[in-house]
Amino acid sequence: MRMEIYFKFSQASYIESTRLINKTTEAYYNLIIADGAPSCKAGLPLNLMAISSTTANLRYVTEPAGGVRAYQNSEADPITGERKRNYGFESKDVVVENLRGREDSVTLDTAGFQYFEHKSKHASFTNDEEIYQEYYPESIELIKSLTGASRVVLFDHSMHAFRLSSNKITLSYSFTAVRRRRPGELEDHPGRRQPAVQVHVDQTNKSSIARVQRHLPAADVPKLLEGRFQIINLWRPIANPALDWPLGLCDYKSVDENDTFPMALIYPNHEGETLGVKYNPNHKWKYLHGMTPDEIVLIKWYVSLAFPRFSRSSEVHLFASFDSKQDGSVALFTPHTGFSDPSTPEGTPFRQSIELRALVFYD
Repeated sequence: MRMEIYFKFSQASYIESTRLINKTTEAYYNLIIADGAPSCKAGLPLNLMAISSTTANLRYVTEPAGGVRAYQNSEADPITGERKRNYGFESKDVVVENLRGREDSVTLDTAGFQYFEHKSKHASFTNDEEIYQEYYPESIELIKSLTGASRVVLFDHSMHAFRLSSNKITLSYSFTAVRRRRPGELEDHPGRRQPAVQVHVDQTNKSSIARVQRHLPAADVPKLLEGRFQIINLWRPIANPALDWPLGLCDYKSVDENDTFPMALIYPNHEGETLGVKYNPNHKWKYLHGMTPDEIVLIKWYVSLAFPRFSRSSEVHLFASFDSKQDGSVALFTPHTGFSDPSTPEGTPFRQSIELRALVFYD
């Protein structure tokens, strides 16, 4: 006797929509296992939980010589696809632990990232206006409920933000990054974003405070900067599970204070700042194998210039993109990157994902 195991979310419309993306996906979902095999957590296929770890070749950053400030242009050369920069890269093989079945072993307060199950009311992710009108408001409320925040503002350099009128939400100070992997193609404009291919942190202390000043009403800024705030990324696969090019996350407790350095990101009309991440063999990398569209991860993005020293004892630290609470009790940022997973089955659909960047404030 044999039995079929499906992803719990995919028996109806999701399987049908996935067939339109790539028919080979169905063959992967309809996993056949022998009768009497142990049960799966949350209805997921057994092989997602069987992989304890994988080996990945990650691209780290090397500092420019002579103490010169690192920089990179935001716009790629249309011919080469490269962005002008003055720093280098080095590739390192690392072990990436699969947290499937142990999702609760990491939290925003202990590793700087946290996984949750959440089925979005919005499903297509093909129309920007629909994303703004449907997915953004839902995500703001989701971040509030998961973090206890009192105010959440989605943002990016496009200078857009939510404004609520009597019957309509319009976009201003907000940002959606839908990433679809396209091997061999250039990422030559925002509509063609692809998964990140280098280890990085998206914000620094300087750029995080600048975000508050740019995206919030001037009258609100002084009080907001007096309280605790974070920059958090809400990341979700769309259309199909992220088996191809999954998202790797580095546990903050394994990051040394000398592992990062600021890098200027030069836009045509302003300048941002991110953190480059240097290789350290002590880094502990994690991922969630086969992460589905009904699963999300919250990632902190902001680090203080005054990086708090911490012991490697039982003291607990939070890990965030950014957290203005910098007394050594919370994590501050999460190095992360997409990576090529050698365990990915041949014919797996290319990864698609959406990430929302949020300023998160607490009373």
